[in-house]
Amino acid sequence: MARTSPFRRSVRPRPAAGEGSGSVVRGIVETAAVGLAGLCVYGALGRLGDLPHPGFQLLVFAAGVGLFPLRGRFPSAVLPALAALTGLVPALGPVTAATAYTVARRSARARRRTRLLAAAGGLVTVVAAAAGPRLGPGSAWYGLAAGLVLAAAAVIVPGLVGTVRGQQQRLLRALRERGDAAERSRRLADSEARIHERSRIAAEMHDLVGHRLSLISLYAGGLELSLERAEPGLREEAVLVRRTTRDAMRELRQALGVLGPLGRDTGSEVLTDATGTRADIETLVAGSGDGGIAVALDWTGPDLDARPARVRRAVHRVVREALTNVHKYAPSAHVTVTVAHEDEEVRVAVRNGAPPGPAAPGPVAPAGEEGTGRGLTGLRERVELLGGTFDAAPLPSGGFRVEAVVPAEPGDAPAQVSAQVSARLSAPEAPAGSGAPERRTAEVLTLACGLVTLCVLMILGLGFVYAAHPTGHRGPAPLPRVGDTYLDVTGAGVSDNKAVRAAATGHEPPRPAGAVGCVYPFNGATETRPGTLTIARYCFDASQRLIAIDRFDVPSVRDATPWETP
Repeated sequence: MARTSPFRRSVRPRPAAGEGSGSVVRGIVETAAVGLAGLCVYGALGRLGDLPHPGFQLLVFAAGVGLFPLRGRFPSAVLPALAALTGLVPALGPVTAATAYTVARRSARARRRTRLLAAAGGLVTVVAAAAGPRLGPGSAWYGLAAGLVLAAAAVIVPGLVGTVRGQQQRLLRALRERGDAAERSRRLADSEARIHERSRIAAEMHDLVGHRLSLISLYAGGLELSLERAEPGLREEAVLVRRTTRDAMRELRQALGVLGPLGRDTGSEVLTDATGTRADIETLVAGSGDGGIAVALDWTGPDLDARPARVRRAVHRVVREALTNVHKYAPSAHVTVTVAHEDEEVRVAVRNGAPPGPAAPGPVAPAGEEGTGRGLTGLRERVELLGGTFDAAPLPSGGFRVEAVVPAEPGDAPAQVSAQVSARLSAPEAPAGSGAPERRTAEVLTLACGLVTLCVLMILGLGFVYAAHPTGHRGPAPLPRVGDTYLDVTGAGVSDNKAVRAAATGHEPPRPAGAVGCVYPFNGATETRPGTLTIARYCFDASQRLIAIDRFDVPSVRDATPWETP
C-alpha cells in the first residue's frame, strides 16, 4: 500500500469566475497583516536585547514574508521552510503561526497534519539551537530554549487552533448538506402528497361529473327513441346531444387522467352524494366508537347537504383522516369532533387528549404511510384549494389537534389558491450563506486577536530567554584606568565628594604635571587603621583624560560616642 508523502502538493479547486480579484486582494491584506505583526515582534526584541546581523535578519524576514502567499498551493513545503527560517529570525514567528493555522485548518487527513506540525516544530527548535551562538541569545542551550518557545507559540498552538477550526467547518458543512438533503426530501414528499391529493380530487370529480354525464347520455338516448316515432326531424338533435355527451366523458377522462390514474381506489369508502353530511360524519364517529375509541361529536348549525360537494368531501376527508390516525397513535385517548356550520364557512376540529400509556411515536400520520406526514399535507392541499385554512399541531397537554376552516361557497377560490400553492412550491429557498459577511467579519476579528496574543506570548517568552542568558556586563562595573575619559570615569560611578576633598586638603601629595583638575570620590576613601583614612585621587589633564590615580593616607577625626564623657 503506497503511503502519501507529507510533502505532496495539495490540489485545490479553481476559484469561480469573479472570485480571482477578491482572492488576490485578500491575500495581499493577509500578507501585509502578518508582515506588520512580524515587524512589531522584531522591534520589541530589538529593545529587549541586541539583534546581531540586522541586515541578514531583515533579508531572511523578507524572504519568509514572500513565502507566506504560497502556503495554500504548497503547504507541505512552505510550513517547514518558514519554521526553519523562524529558527534563524524569531521575528518570523507571526508569519509561521498564520501558516500553521491555515495548513492545519485546510488539512483533512490527521496523519498528514500531525507529521507537518511535528516536522515544523522540530525544525524551529533544532535551527534555533544551532543558530543560538551567532544569531540567538548566546549558547546553544539558550538557543534551544528560544526554539522551544517559538515551537509552542508559532507552530503547536496555532496548529491546534487550526485543527479545531477545520474540523468545525467540515462538520458544519456536512450538517448543512444533510439538512439541505432532508429539506429537499421533505419538499419532494410534500409535492408527492399534494399530487396524490389532487389525483384523489380528480377521481372524485370524474365520478361525480361522469355520473351526471352518464345520466344526460341516458336521457338523450331515451329522447332519441321517443322522437324517432313522434318527431323524426328532431331525432338528429337528440343523437347530437348523446354523442356530445359521450365525447365530453372521454375528454374529461383524458384531461383528469393527467393528474393520476383514475382506475385505482381513491379511498376506503365510496363517495356518494351524502358524503360530508351530518349523517355521514355521525357514521364515521360511530365507526370509531365501535373500534374502541371514546369519541364525541359536537355539531353546530344546519346540515351540509345544501353545500357544494367539494366542501362536503373536504369535511369528510378531514374527519376521517384525523380519526384514522387517532386509531393508530392514541387509541386509548378521548376524542372530540367539532363541526360548526356558519353562513360563510364551515369549521372542523378534531382534538384528542394525551393517551394514558407511553408517549405516541409522533403526530398524526396518513393511513398506510406511518410517520411521513403526507396525510396532513394532503389535507392541507385539499383545504387550501378551496380557499380555506388548515392547521395541525400538538397540544400542550400532550394530545393533538387538527383544525380546518372551509368556505361554505368556495366560488373561484380553487384556481386562485392553486396558483398560490404552486408559486409557494416553486419559490427558491433562502441561500445558506445569507449571514456570511457577519460571520466572516467575526472570524477575521477573532483571528486578529489571536495573532496579537501569540505575538505577545512570543515577545514575553523570548524576553525571558534573552534576560536569562549571560552577558559581558554581569558583575561589578570595571575600575577606571589611566587613559579613560572623564565621562568614562564618572560613568563607572566615580564622582567628586566635598567631604573627602576637604579631608585631603593640606595632606595630599603634589599633583602630577599637566593635571588641571582632580576628583576625590567617597567610595575611594577607606579607613585602613584607626586614625588613618586612605583617599583615592583621580587627576585629569586639559583634554579630560585620566593621567594619574593616587592613593594616600590622611589623619581621620573620630568623634566620641554620645554616652562617652571626656
